[in-house]
Amino acid sequence: MSRPEVSLAAVLREWGRIGCIGFGGPPAHIRLLRQLVVERRGWMDAREFEDAVAVCNLMPGPASTQLAIFCAWRLRGRAGALVGGAAFIVPGLIVILVLAVLFVAKSPPLWVLGAGAGAGAAVPAVAVQAGWSLLGPSWRNKASAIRWAVFLAAGLAAAALIGAWLVLVLLACGAVELLLRARSGSGSGSGSGSGPRSGSGSATGADDRRGLSPDPGRVPDPGGVPGPGRVPGPGRVPGSEGVPGPGGVPGPGDAAGHGRLQGLVAAPAVVLAVGGGVLASVAWVAFKVGGLSFGGGFVIIPLMQADAVGHYHWMTSAQFLNAVALGQITPGPVVQTVAVVGYSAAGIAGGLLASAVAFTPSFLLVLLGGPRFASIRGNARARAFLDGAGPAAIGAILGSAIALGRTLAHPWQFAVLAGALILLLPLRRGVVLTLLSAAAIGVTIALAAGTISP
Repeated sequence: MSRPEVSLAAVLREWGRIGCIGFGGPPAHIRLLRQLVVERRGWMDAREFEDAVAVCNLMPGPASTQLAIFCAWRLRGRAGALVGGAAFIVPGLIVILVLAVLFVAKSPPLWVLGAGAGAGAAVPAVAVQAGWSLLGPSWRNKASAIRWAVFLAAGLAAAALIGAWLVLVLLACGAVELLLRARSGSGSGSGSGSGPRSGSGSATGADDRRGLSPDPGRVPDPGGVPGPGRVPGPGRVPGSEGVPGPGGVPGPGDAAGHGRLQGLVAAPAVVLAVGGGVLASVAWVAFKVGGLSFGGGFVIIPLMQADAVGHYHWMTSAQFLNAVALGQITPGPVVQTVAVVGYSAAGIAGGLLASAVAFTPSFLLVLLGGPRFASIRGNARARAFLDGAGPAAIGAILGSAIALGRTLAHPWQFAVLAGALILLLPLRRGVVLTLLSAAAIGVTIALAAGTISP
């Protein structure tokens, strides 16, 4: 398939636009990316795009971010991946850090306290909606009803009770399913697609959550064309230097992209060497968020909460709820919540470091594994692992609602939580609208009563 030449300036412009208007999480990100690269520009065909979604579903970390990086890599190689990925991430990072200055301040204005308390009260409802939206697709694609239920319960219990160890529980569930499949010789059987990133276009809350596809062969977008396929070999794009050749052999312009890749890995290390101490702790928390978590977003909320509130005491429970709410109402990846955690620990430097470390695994997975996406797509062991880790991650999303709900401190917040559940589940209103409505209620109560504890 012949493709037009795509300049880095075009990648910067288009991916930056999506980073600025991408409210609503992965469903919105997928829709915008598909409209850009498949429908409007014809830079990728539909099947190639669908397979990219499927492979991103099989990898840890924020899936829609990985998809954005992969699409840019597919057009302009390593340089395109770095430029496109940064353009997708940075707008939301700037917005969330600006808001963090307000909402995580030691003595914020009363209206800010009210907005944070109101939006924070609705956050557990967002987690419930995110997990609920994934249950149906995961159940339909289950490998075993009993194991599915056990994995779901394990994830829920771990998120609600031992958030700091949640990642180990997710990995253990995946390993158990993989071992059982290997022993039964059914590693290539059905049951794929029960991962945590399943969901419809209205589902949100779990990038970063927030799921990509209920089935590895289907994009949750009305314009998606279902069906399995194969990602075409990463051939050269005419006129685009730096794009790997067939089979992943570097093209003549890859030297520059390789240099940028080394810089991507080295930058956080330099910050750590200078800052040490608390920055090293921030980097560790961010690495767990971006590199060890299947499902992203709400799956890793209990882990972040245990570290930021319980272990390191960088934030109060109320501030953490504010951070989660900010991650939901800002554009771009929901994993940006970790930037607020980093800001609370070490100011702007901590926020920037947390974001850089959290997203570095996504860049590396695409930059180093892009040529192998086709083989990953059909790997039975990878899909078997996800059949175990997937239900556990969905349970973790639901369990995070319990952990977050325990932090509510004011009686009126429970009324807001109930209202948010009604808006999100029976009425199917959007997450951003629900959180903004809850924040408005909080501001009204705070200003009317002169306190957030009337």
